[in-house]
Amino acid sequence: MKTDNPHIAILGAGESGVGSAILAQKQGFELWVSDNGKIKPDYKAELDQYNIPWEEGGHTFEKILTAQTIVKSPGIPDTADIVQQALNKGIEVISEIEFAGRYSNAFMIGITGSNGKTTTTMWTYQTLKIAGLNVGLGGNVGQSFARQVAMKNYDYYVIELSSFQLDGMKKFKCNIALLLNITPDHLDRYDNNFESYIAAKFRITQNQTENDYLILNADDQVINEHLHFNKGKAQKLEFSTLTRPTKGAWLDNDKIIFNSINSEFDMIYTKLALEGKHNATNGMAAGIAADILRISKDNIRESLMTFSGVEHRLEPFISVRGVEFINDSKATNINSTWYALESMRKPVIWIVGGIDKGNDYSELDELVRQKVKSIVCLGTDNQKIKSFFQGKVDHITEAFSMKDAVAMAFDMGKKGDCVLLSPACASFDLFDNYEDRGNQFKMSVRAL
Repeated sequence: MKTDNPHIAILGAGESGVGSAILAQKQGFELWVSDNGKIKPDYKAELDQYNIPWEEGGHTFEKILTAQTIVKSPGIPDTADIVQQALNKGIEVISEIEFAGRYSNAFMIGITGSNGKTTTTMWTYQTLKIAGLNVGLGGNVGQSFARQVAMKNYDYYVIELSSFQLDGMKKFKCNIALLLNITPDHLDRYDNNFESYIAAKFRITQNQTENDYLILNADDQVINEHLHFNKGKAQKLEFSTLTRPTKGAWLDNDKIIFNSINSEFDMIYTKLALEGKHNATNGMAAGIAADILRISKDNIRESLMTFSGVEHRLEPFISVRGVEFINDSKATNINSTWYALESMRKPVIWIVGGIDKGNDYSELDELVRQKVKSIVCLGTDNQKIKSFFQGKVDHITEAFSMKDAVAMAFDMGKKGDCVLLSPACASFDLFDNYEDRGNQFKMSVRAL
């Protein structure tokens, strides 16, 4: 199919960019893929397989700035020179989610929040799969949304949406939007302005109509104080562990009660597959979304009771001579690490560090004093962490590789302790991403 915009440029050749390139080619665009860094060999081979032209190690501006549309990787900030030049020329700059959404008529379930979005996305996806729906999984998990739109034909999509992806969202609409929570994160990307980050999260609502649904965390103070950022007209449902919403789900002693669209039903809280009240809220949100789709209460209960969790998120790994190792590499901000530490029931040797995104470690102060016996700082610059926690735990040391960090933590531990990798920081100083960091953790533990 030929388009009105025959020339498109793709910035970034990771999963998002390559998926967008495949979709652009299928839609008849003339295209150019450009990555300022190195492209992974598998992605190079795939671009070559589809005869898609590409470059790495820099941008050829004249090939990019003649495009009518630029699809930008979420990792590239708007402040990048090539993006600024494009915007100054009036070139449309959009996200992969926005681009792919233009070529799909599927029902869209979008999930965002500072914490819990991957767990909730996977939980929602599993629930729809159990119910037999023809559903795809995209965004920050699985294959790129664009790749699936190009190569599959799903009736539903469950999409995890980061603030960076939402920044490039213009007309994309979520039929069901889930806003789980908002805590300070990625503030380095938003000029250290929390209000800008909050506004980015609320963009998930911007194109919703009265026929759509918005699922909100009634317990989240930031969300409640910024409902004026909700630009859509969706029907609102809420979940809570503290109050009883008019429509939605809530915790009532030993039961989770659902009363959203179908008839009211409940399940025993302790039978939830994942422990902790933060996982109760994740399960409630997923259950409400499924109930809106009129999935049976038996299927919803089955999913909530059998979900096995997400790799790299509070993932119990193995014990070595009585010391338990827990992989929480996905904890890339303070709030995620707060939940991890709060859930620990053994003395903790905590591996923390990476690229600080404007972290306020004072939020962890009380939990660290209560639960952490030793800290291993893992990163290229550990000074901020060392300075803040000095004198608050028995020992602080630092490492510059995962192998050394795991070995140091093991040496500090004794039978009955746990070693928790919960970095509270981004991974890009020493690792490709949080998955690489978590995999190196597990590999290092196996080698003990």
